Amino acid sequence: MRAVRRLLIVLVVFGVLLVAADRAAVAFAETEVAERAQRSQGLSTAPDVEIHGFPFLTQVVGKNLEKVTAVVDGAEAGTQDGTLRIERITTELHDVRLKDNYSSAVAATATGTALISYADLGEAAPDGVSVAYGGKGDDGAGRVKVTLSLSVLGRSVEHSLNSRVSVRDGNTFRLRAEDIPVVDGVPGLEGMVRERIDMDRKLGGLPAGITMDGVRATEDGIVISLKGTDVRLA
Repeated sequence: MRAVRRLLIVLVVFGVLLVAADRAAVAFAETEVAERAQRSQGLSTAPDVEIHGFPFLTQVVGKNLEKVTAVVDGAEAGTQDGTLRIERITTELHDVRLKDNYSSAVAATATGTALISYADLGEAAPDGVSVAYGGKGDDGAGRVKVTLSLSVLGRSVEHSLNSRVSVRDGNTFRLRAEDIPVVDGVPGLEGMVRERIDMDRKLGGLPAGITMDGVRATEDGIVISLKGTDVRLA
């Protein structure tokens, strides 16, 4: 009985050591992936990466990771008019295949969201334009309130308008004012107003295979849904 007890103790200790080694390996891998992503994407800070599934080492041997999540805060996305700060990007990757002697990886599928605050969107807007949440429209969808101040024919004009958000071509989100008020004696006002407040923001720097799937206006900001297949990570 004493020998059996000793054997059980040895097995328990061995199991604990294996689990500890597995967790140490996954922690090292998460740090390495985060640093590579920071370098390749030109991020100011490393993303928060979590590799799911247990045991990790068997996934590495099989060159296939079940699930990886990554969170990036404060990323700068290139647009046709400069840059736009994205408050948070959250990505969930599934069936990640490790290739080229572990130097590259491709995710079979990916989903995620990108949050753009109204403050950051306002920073990227033309002078005299401010942006805020406009509440929900009659259809239940959120609206963006865009306030414009400008001078037309010596007259100071300020209006707040509700705009819809939509996605175009899988890489651009669009703001379009629903109605432009008519001001007597100011011809061509609608065109001048739309030129200032209607926005198309094409986001560059998305990983190959990732596209915009939808967009909605919320109290916290513009939330863009992301999806992708065969997403190359490195």
